[in-house]
Amino acid sequence: MAYAQPPKKTGLPREVLKWLQSLDLSVSPKNTRRDFSNGYLVAEIFSWYYPEDFPMHSYDNGTSLPTKLGNWSQIERFLSKQNLRLPKGVIDGTIHCKPGAAELLIQEVYSLLTNIRCVHLRVQTLQEGEIDFTDRNYQEKLPMVARATASIAIKNNLRLSEVIAEPNISVNKQKIQAIIHMHLQRRRAERAENPGRFNVRPTLGELAIRLPPTSQGWQEESSVISPSETNGSARMSPATSRGKAIVQFKEINVRQTDKPSVLSNIDMSSQIKGF
Repeated sequence: MAYAQPPKKTGLPREVLKWLQSLDLSVSPKNTRRDFSNGYLVAEIFSWYYPEDFPMHSYDNGTSLPTKLGNWSQIERFLSKQNLRLPKGVIDGTIHCKPGAAELLIQEVYSLLTNIRCVHLRVQTLQEGEIDFTDRNYQEKLPMVARATASIAIKNNLRLSEVIAEPNISVNKQKIQAIIHMHLQRRRAERAENPGRFNVRPTLGELAIRLPPTSQGWQEESSVISPSETNGSARMSPATSRGKAIVQFKEINVRQTDKPSVLSNIDMSSQIKGF
């Protein structure tokens, strides 16, 4: 007796799967990334809500890149007329079968047509705010010995269809540089998490003892010592400070009399006669 194999997980929430089954599509989606990439099923979903705007004879259920681009261009023209919006990055990721792009697209379509926000919608973004459709999450789950190298990272995250659809060499070069930059960041994080595996030794700066800065900062410290009077004269003991300038102070006592001296009277009279 033969038993039917259970369907593979599509990565879609349960309410979205029930919604797709209720539409009675011509093709039951089994592989979400592959089945929705050409846009044919997406157009069929919209045709249930807008039958006059989506004649299905205008769409081709093929797998070639020109077929995908033609189908999605018609869908985007309709969305612009109806003031409906799907993220451009999500559409491009679905066309090029990026991981997680098709699942996110179907949940967005579900929210547009039913006005119900999917609670399981989780989007991972990069630092610049763009949606992350790379294999970073998958690589982080693998052991270190099984993780991708730089060349394999480029192969996994840059599809051949992307290069064909965008023949500009400079744009493709920027994409490759972004993938390599992401790979190098992941490698640095691995070395920081497991320094023993990569035989990372601390530098002299890391081994040095760093004392917290004092309140005076980098200003020179001067020690003022109160004078000790002995026989009417002030004497200072030399201040010693390692690595600092030695500053010594000396206090001089001047005796003043009540009567002006004779010399001062003569100088004053000479100055008056000079005028």
